[in-house]
Amino acid sequence: MKKIEIIAYGAPEEVAHCIDAPALGDPGPGEVVFDVLAFPINPADISFCRGSYRLRPPLPATPGAEGLGRVIAVGADVTHVKPGDLVINMQRENWAQRRRVKAEDAVPIPPGLDLAQAAMLRINPPTALLLLEDHAALKPGDWVIQNVANSAVGRHVIVLAKARGVRTVNVVRRDDVTGKLRDLGADVVVKDGPDLAERARAATAGAPIRLGIDAVSGEACKRIGDCVADGGVVVSYGSMSGQDPVMSRAAVNMRGVNLTGFNLGRGLAKRTQEQVRGIYADLAAKLRDGLLKAPIDAFYPIEEIRSALIRAQQGGRHGKVLVLPNGPLQ
Repeated sequence: MKKIEIIAYGAPEEVAHCIDAPALGDPGPGEVVFDVLAFPINPADISFCRGSYRLRPPLPATPGAEGLGRVIAVGADVTHVKPGDLVINMQRENWAQRRRVKAEDAVPIPPGLDLAQAAMLRINPPTALLLLEDHAALKPGDWVIQNVANSAVGRHVIVLAKARGVRTVNVVRRDDVTGKLRDLGADVVVKDGPDLAERARAATAGAPIRLGIDAVSGEACKRIGDCVADGGVVVSYGSMSGQDPVMSRAAVNMRGVNLTGFNLGRGLAKRTQEQVRGIYADLAAKLRDGLLKAPIDAFYPIEEIRSALIRAQQGGRHGKVLVLPNGPLQ
């Protein structure tokens, strides 16, 4: 069995290696064994390899926050999945050809999905959903502003907000993505800059923006905070800048804007196992119906993890980089 292992923290393409690992064996009671069909390389995985992620396990370690599996065997007392079912794994270490996990961590998803899209179901779609659900009581007609709008999460926010009648101001760094975001349903697309608050206010005709979503941190977070209405909320869920989130004193002290953080694990932990499975079943249905879709830049076999990691860190990509540990998807 092949898997990816890092033996030091550093540049991902230098520290991640494809190795031969012992076979996993049969599942024990309450366990599930599945073949990993595909996994995406996410920013969190890059940070994990660099040693800058919030989790820094002893080495050697296997990265991989998400992936799609097909069940090959189940242990005693496992009833919610069977061999042949598709699952997503709620645990890590998914950069491997095969995984053995506790049954409760294998969340079933329905057949008939685009397998490459399903490999990206675990993190970004529920992140977008809970960013919209958990921080402000949004009603149809309300406005939300987000930066990194062309990311997978940003694209999902646009689609899920539109389905609820919520309007979006989408902050980007490049003009060439405007048309694509409008095609998804973006109401407003603006380029980031020091006068963002004024331009956002003009674009919404002065309507209050109830929720701000930030994945850059630093001064970009401050600009989102300055766009949000009095008493509004800014949710920071990432730091592309590598900096801590910043808010202006005027936004916090004078206008009562609240800054909070978001982590998908914490968001899901507030819900029962049945609710979590329901969330993924609903998102899988939206994926099956074509409502949710994330662009894919390239596919690589697991043996070419170095090339895959190099590509995943390059600017100008046209979507996610996916790795296929067990050959072409079928």
